[in-house]
Amino acid sequence: MSSIKDPCIGVCKFADDVCLGCGRTKREVKAWKSLDKDEKRAVVAESALRLLALQATGRRKKK
Repeated sequence: MSSIKDPCIGVCKFADDVCLGCGRTKREVKAWKSLDKDEKRAVVAESALRLLALQATGRRKKK
């Protein structure tokens, strides 16, 4: 299985500690490189829900 790609899209604008580009918290962004695959999957799933809650539109294209 391939590694989980960093979800950063280069927007990096934060509202209430959540990036409007990728949906991750500042803590998750800093910890990304040290997370294992399962933790990264969880972060990506949670960040997608945060973006929906914020109604942000900065996500990268779907596969």
